[in-house]
Parts: sequence; structure tokens; C-alpha cells
Amino acid sequence: MAEVTLTIDGRQVTVPAGTTVLDAARSAGIFIPTLCHDPELTPWGGCRLCVVEIEGMRNLPASCVTTATSGMVVHTASPAVVEARKTIIELLLANHPQDCLTCGRNGDCRLQDYAYMYGVRQAGFAGERHSYPIEDDNPFIVRDLNKCILCGKCVRACAEIQGKNVVDFAYRGFNTRVTPAMDSTLAGSDCVFCGNCVAVCPVGALQEKGLRAAARTWEVKKVRTTCPYCGTGCTFDLNVKDGRVVGVTSCDGEVNGRALCVKGRFGYGFIHHPDRLTKPLIKRNGVFEEASWEEAINLVAERLGAIKKEYGSAALGVLSSARCTNEENYLMSKFTRAVLGTNNIDHCARL
Repeated sequence: MAEVTLTIDGRQVTVPAGTTVLDAARSAGIFIPTLCHDPELTPWGGCRLCVVEIEGMRNLPASCVTTATSGMVVHTASPAVVEARKTIIELLLANHPQDCLTCGRNGDCRLQDYAYMYGVRQAGFAGERHSYPIEDDNPFIVRDLNKCILCGKCVRACAEIQGKNVVDFAYRGFNTRVTPAMDSTLAGSDCVFCGNCVAVCPVGALQEKGLRAAARTWEVKKVRTTCPYCGTGCTFDLNVKDGRVVGVTSCDGEVNGRALCVKGRFGYGFIHHPDRLTKPLIKRNGVFEEASWEEAINLVAERLGAIKKEYGSAALGVLSSARCTNEENYLMSKFTRAVLGTNNIDHCARL
């Protein structure tokens, strides 16, 4: 594969031909801030926060959509670049609520991070501000268009990852906003509530309704696990507060990246549901009574052994669960075929 060598902040960097300046810098461990860029989505170059200075160019190009070429000399933190980024942040804050103390994304907001990084304490421009009603008429996602920075990541995620094209840009100029067709809410659209738009949103415009109502960003411990709903093997982080799962957030899973379906992202309610069985039950005189695990296992073994002895292995059948791990289902299959001696095994996803 052809390669190109360029100089970034005085360091020579060699990358495959066709690599963007942003990716070249990141491959060398050089930081460039971004808001609209996402490695899983097509480059867009809309927020302009990733601008750099390239010798020989008149303007400051967006590094996420500028292809690296041999001999290119790039400066990622020159005075002109820093000034441009500060101005961009000031422009974004000019029409952005500064309610960070009560925002659910406080501590996990890229705009907040960059304002702190570049010392922008307040909006440098005065003018008209939007006052959209907060959309929370669905059980999963809260949309606050007042905090939307029009980065377009939710639009691209819906189109490119989920393939639904539910939301897009509407109106023009100052009135531009992201909305479903006919300016409806998500609940009134074809949205399947996968939440992939929430996963890529860099600010507080899109938030998980249940999670943000239950915990602040710094209150949760994240535990990485595998989704139990199907055999795809998606990876995500359980957000745990005081020993209870209060939400699910995306991580960079090897199978799914950050994409999840509605069940994986929002279907965690069964974990602490009051109807969930946490102890074995044995029916005595027509009534279920709690029992120890040893007592329950011994009873099951005794009854299965008696049925096999009297009626043969064909009289037995096993129903496993798609909520179990692949390893657990393998053991169940092994137990059914090797111990019980039957091939009568199926799983709940077929029902």
C-alpha cells in the first residue's frame, strides 16, 4: 500500500495514502479536538473545531476532511488555530444553555471539555437564542434541541448505522434543527429507539431518559459485559450506582462498536424487577415455596433420572435461553446430549 510522509507539529508521520490529517495526527498521538467527527461515520467537516494550519494554504482547513499528502507541513496548535477554535466555541455557546450544573451530561460533554481546555468562560456573542420545548414523550430518550450544536452525528448514525433515516436537518440558517419528517417527535416517527443517536451525541441534546434521571456521570461505576438478549455478542457498559444497574451505555465493542438495539440499550429493567425469581421454588401441595439451591438441584436430578429410567431419554426435553451466554448454552447442550442422552433441546428465541 502506498504511503505518504508529512510533518505534524515538527514530527514526521508516515501513514497510508488517503488518510486524513486528523487520523494521521491521532496515529502519532497528537490531539485535535472534534465535535462532528466520528470514526464510525462518514466525514462531514461541519463543526470546524478540528481546523489546523497547513503551510501553503490560505485558510484553516478542517483536518477531518483534508487528505494528508507527502511533504505537507501541519500545525495543530498555532496561535491562529487556537484563536479560531476559541471563536468557534464562543459561537456555539452563543445559542447554548449554560445550565451545566443541572445537565445530565455534566462531566461527559465535549463542548464543556473544550470550553475548559481553551479557557472560554462565556459566550462572546450576544443575540437571539432558541427556546424549544424539551421532548420527553417517549420512555427512552430526552431531546433538548436548545443544546443541539448541529454536528449532524445523530443524522448520520440513524442513516448509516441503523439504516432508518428517521431524522434530518430541517429549516435554514438560525432556525436549522434536527427533526423527524413533518417536524414530529421521535414517538410520532418511525424511530425504533435503538439509541445509537444518543451514543454519538457529544453534548446534552440527546440523553438516556432513565439513566440521567437516576444518576450523575461521576456517580456510576461502569462494568463491561455482553448483552444477554441474542447470540450476536454485543458489548456494552452497565452503569451501576449503589449496587444497582441504572442504565446501559455504549463502549467500543469488537462486535458492535457502539451500536446497540433497543433491547440491549434500554431493556435492563428485568434485572431488578420485583417479579424476578432470585431463589429456587419447589411446588409443595400445589403451592410454590422457596428452597435452597442444593435441595432444588437434587430434586431436579432425581426426577430427570426417574423419567429417563422409566420412559427413556426421548421423553425428556430441554429449553434453554437466549439470555444466557454462549458458554452456558454450550454446557446446556452438552448436558442434554451427553448426560440425558437426547437431542430434544431448543431455545426461547424460537417461541
